Amino acid sequence: MQALSIGAAGMMSAQSRFETSARRTATAPLDTLAEETVERLQARTAFSANAAVVRTADEMTGALLDMLA
Repeated sequence: MQALSIGAAGMMSAQSRFETSARRTATAPLDTLAEETVERLQARTAFSANAAVVRTADEMTGALLDMLA
């Protein structure tokens, strides 16, 4: 199912954004602290949204399989 792969890719992208932001904060903690905090919050929200897509796709697949059984 395409929704699963899209959701998984979105989760990986959000994780990468979060880790990159954390590394930037570690190297220059006070220069762009507010911007990096916002970036990490956005990455966390994107990860959660993509996880919801994966959960919903999984539930829909299960429902479809139940109907076909």
